[in-house]
Amino acid sequence: MYIEQLKSKKVNLFSYLPIPLGFILLMLVNFLMSDGVDTNEVIQQTIKMIGVNLTFVALVGPLAFGLLIVLFWVKFVQGQSITSLTTSRTKIDWKRVFFSFFLWGSITTLMILGLYFTQPENFVWNFNPEKFFIFLMLAVVLVPMQTSFEEYLFRGHMMQGIGLASNSRLIPLIITSVLFGLMHIANPEVGKIGYIIMIYYIGTGFFLGIMTLMDEGLELALGFHAANNLVGALLLTADWTAFQTNSILKDLSEPSAGFDVLTPVFVIFPILLLIFSKVYGWNNWREKLTGKLIEGNKEIDLDDSTL
Repeated sequence: MYIEQLKSKKVNLFSYLPIPLGFILLMLVNFLMSDGVDTNEVIQQTIKMIGVNLTFVALVGPLAFGLLIVLFWVKFVQGQSITSLTTSRTKIDWKRVFFSFFLWGSITTLMILGLYFTQPENFVWNFNPEKFFIFLMLAVVLVPMQTSFEEYLFRGHMMQGIGLASNSRLIPLIITSVLFGLMHIANPEVGKIGYIIMIYYIGTGFFLGIMTLMDEGLELALGFHAANNLVGALLLTADWTAFQTNSILKDLSEPSAGFDVLTPVFVIFPILLLIFSKVYGWNNWREKLTGKLIEGNKEIDLDDSTL
């Protein structure tokens, strides 16, 4: 199983502290510095100074670089394989990654096109070939790195570490999902819509965490998250989002706290979990999401020496 597989390695649980604590500290500093600051205005000023594409690089680049830090730490400091950080399977199942990516990418595309053709007054054509294709090259490289960093940090490194420390599946699911949501608290969307949007961010964290625990690996979460950010960034932008890009369309409408926030969490995500469960034969939901760690048929007891 995804978390249990590390028990045999006798890992040092202290090695799971530096990167999460460092990232949480950065989030806290970012939140305190942005308190009372119009983050959207800051983004707009940055765009005026260096342009849309370089602003995008400045925002996404540090998170993309974070992926390299997490992978280096896990591989060379903890001595854990990247495969075991990614999945409980003997090798990474790239078919799962691409299935999840193309499923959610297709659904996202259809939803955006549906809105465009049913509510054309809310959109303008934003396509500039030269700027778009430069952005496309940047996005194809940086966005999957950014989303993979978040998955490897929250649903990988932190979920495995907290799971081993707590001998639980539910505790890491709750902690990583809430922290994932709080990571977005300084986004301009929060200022535009209000703190109710945290339901969406935290709900997305739970969705990705449930997906990871039920499938015993990150592959589906990696594909979904990459599709969500990449396809969205390429097709649609708005003046009030964290990703303001040289996309094909620009949304002029006012966001709805009800539809935009609640529908994905309480309607779309459960349907996606049902689809994945049918495709991959998920079962034992209660045990996989709320049970204690097991090794074979035995409950895991953590060795005090690892603490």
